[in-house]
Amino acid sequence: MKLPPVIVFALPVLIGWAADRLWPVTGFSFAAQDVIAAVILLCGVGLLLLAVTGFRLKKTTVNPLDPGQASALVDDGIYRISRNPMYLGMALFVLGVGLGQGWSVTIALLPFAIWYINQNQILPEEAALRSRFGADYEHYCQRVRRWI
Repeated sequence: MKLPPVIVFALPVLIGWAADRLWPVTGFSFAAQDVIAAVILLCGVGLLLLAVTGFRLKKTTVNPLDPGQASALVDDGIYRISRNPMYLGMALFVLGVGLGQGWSVTIALLPFAIWYINQNQILPEEAALRSRFGADYEHYCQRVRRWI
């Protein structure tokens, strides 16, 4: 059973929060930490909003658990830069939270969340989209990178 992407990205934050409560020595701080974290977090939120807007404009599903239901290939807007701006936005959001809170555990777990999303969400999505949109999707994959 696949975990929804929002849960996958929430886990490093929740585990980081718990680790900070149980072992506060795992935290960190540095100059301009809040500013850097806020910029990264806002970039993540911005990407998410642009990505969802792109799907809404094409009137296709944003449900990541059933990519076979996609009614249109979204390849414009932010999708000209990244094939997965929603996941990239979630990852940046998690990084921003981890940095802002000084939760090293959150930052350390983020690569595992990204790996899980690649293996269990993106690869199956790509197969479904390849099956649904054929050569158009292949051409899109050749033009646009998976993440950035």
